[in-house]
Amino acid sequence: MSRKSLRRFESIMGGLYLEEFEVGHVFNHSLRKTITESDNMLFSVMTLNTQPLHIDFDFASKTEWGKPLVNSLFTLGLMIGISVNDTTIGTTIANLGMTDVTFPSPLFHGDTVHVETEVISTRPSKSKPDRGIVEFEHRAFNQHGVLVAKCTRQAMMKSKSAA
Repeated sequence: MSRKSLRRFESIMGGLYLEEFEVGHVFNHSLRKTITESDNMLFSVMTLNTQPLHIDFDFASKTEWGKPLVNSLFTLGLMIGISVNDTTIGTTIANLGMTDVTFPSPLFHGDTVHVETEVISTRPSKSKPDRGIVEFEHRAFNQHGVLVAKCTRQAMMKSKSAA
């Protein structure tokens, strides 16, 4: 890769390095997404999740919700995906885990999701000086400000010493 293309590649890496995360900082992500029927159906079919609550309008109409629920794993992926551009794009080495995943309120077709991410903790790696671990709490809300998903995620992040 030439120096010119390398500089171009580095300029699109908007993620933060380990040392740039501040515990307690909350990112209010500007990227939002309105969930479509197609999003929910495609994700459910691609993952072979045949739960009728997600894909069968007749079945779902007879539940307490009266309509299909958005697949919770799609919601989880979307919540974390929305956060990437502001936090970890190009600087993540790996996701280490997700804990305390909850879906306190349902999400439906036509709902618009927005996300905030709080930095819970940071620490350098004990064995590799070029990286460390950042713990995030991601929170997703619908267009009415109702919390629809939350999770804690641990990510292995590059250190500035690796740059």
